[in-house]
Amino acid sequence: MEESGYESVLCVKPDVHVYRIPPRATNRGYRAAEWQLDQPSWSGRLRITAKGQMAYIKLEDRTSGELFAQAPVDQFPGTAVESVTDSSRYFVIRIEDGNGRRAFIGIGFGDRGDAFDFNVALQDHFKWVKQQCEFAKQAQNPDQGPKLDLGFKEGQTIKLNIALASWPLREKCKSNPVDWLGCDSFSRLEETNI
Repeated sequence: MEESGYESVLCVKPDVHVYRIPPRATNRGYRAAEWQLDQPSWSGRLRITAKGQMAYIKLEDRTSGELFAQAPVDQFPGTAVESVTDSSRYFVIRIEDGNGRRAFIGIGFGDRGDAFDFNVALQDHFKWVKQQCEFAKQAQNPDQGPKLDLGFKEGQTIKLNIALASWPLREKCKSNPVDWLGCDSFSRLEETNI
């Protein structure tokens, strides 16, 4: 799929907190309870943007909009964004500085609704990416889809029930066989059904 030339905003949350996180001790996952939640390292605004297939989590200053950190996300769920094991409001993201250096930081929302919106915005974007890839594959190979055969099979019949017009209209058609409504066809139907 080709890279789109414009950047779209998927989600904006005005209040997010950033935490320094200790190294992961086990493979069980990160725990927000170990982060000193009462002392965030930074607070600001979170914006999720998309450019082509990539999503970007941008942490920005609330007033000036200056970029604090950015986390490119190429798939979700994945290593770029992980949920913590003990809360639905906190996540671990992998930020990059553009020179190839990476770091893992914790982010947290004061409201579960904001955390839910964050999660859904990423899910929806990558669902869209998957659909676009499938559409591109189908466009390249249109013959691979199932064929829809609406023709009759040999020996197959159908039965049509045609409702006749009300009785006064039929009587009118019998008296005047040349009618602009085509009532003579009704009289022919009546004659065959009687």
